[in-house]
Amino acid sequence: MTVTDSTTDRPRTSVQRWFSRRSNIQTVALLGVLGIVYVCFALTAANFASVGNQLNMLQNAAFVGIVAMAMTLVIIAGEIDISVGSAVALGSALLGVTVGQWGLPVPLAILVVLCEGALIGAFAGWVRSRFGVPSFIVTLALYGALRGLALLITNAYPIPLKDPLLVFLGSGRPFGVPVAAIVFLLVFAAIAFVATKTPFGRSVYAVGGNPEAARLSGINVAQVRVLVFILTGLAAAMVGILQSARLSSGTASIGTGVEFDAIAAVIIGGTVLSGGRGSVLGTFIGVIFITVLGNGMVLLGVNPYAQEVIRGLVVLLAVLISVWQRKDKR
Repeated sequence: MTVTDSTTDRPRTSVQRWFSRRSNIQTVALLGVLGIVYVCFALTAANFASVGNQLNMLQNAAFVGIVAMAMTLVIIAGEIDISVGSAVALGSALLGVTVGQWGLPVPLAILVVLCEGALIGAFAGWVRSRFGVPSFIVTLALYGALRGLALLITNAYPIPLKDPLLVFLGSGRPFGVPVAAIVFLLVFAAIAFVATKTPFGRSVYAVGGNPEAARLSGINVAQVRVLVFILTGLAAAMVGILQSARLSSGTASIGTGVEFDAIAAVIIGGTVLSGGRGSVLGTFIGVIFITVLGNGMVLLGVNPYAQEVIRGLVVLLAVLISVWQRKDKR
């Protein structure tokens, strides 16, 4: 079927159709803002544009970005997960215990950590669906419990990790690119495919838009909710492994603030907190924007407290723009 322009009745090209979507316009606008911020920092911050700094930014972006990719689907489904930072810490602590104390082979220990992350996510999704407890409350409880468990199993001490495979995961650079950045790009591609090309992805949008209508149309709402939380659990465990490899230790002190950065990236990327609408590509750009902004402010010597203020204002502005767009659409 040919798509026509409503004002001229002329067929519209695929490019015109792409730009006619509000979410795509917002993505282009965010790219424009990112470009302006990047150029400003490149001109004013010493060493910002250096190759070494670009690679470091890619690695830092990965630790937030992997979680943010999964968080996008959670928020599109109308849910929230604020336990991911603590889940990162528990994944790191468990890796330290299984390798450093139990002597498990690293591949097996990594599999154990990933399974632990998936089980925690499944538990959160099950409680949310089975008892109707808001996901904010469920993950708030896990936020404290998982961090406490991480501290408990490590006695709050880092556990050294010196295995060659972990050294490669932490500092290896195939083709000059950090391993963490490669993992981030692969996760982005996988989540983007799931969100846009699979029945599950369409179900996530349907559940976030109207759970009751989704249920009446035959979608298993409870299953969708459990699966999106499993994804965030896996993502958090993955980040725990990568950060442990980078630090050469399993520690319960990492992951603080990951939940804020991940949610901020999702919001800045244009995903609506009420669910039903969002873009994985937008989140990817949001992650890069947050990373560039943070790195540039550090190189310029901006006061750390002022940095938090600026980042908070950026998130607030993104929320206000989202609210304004929703009102305008109505």
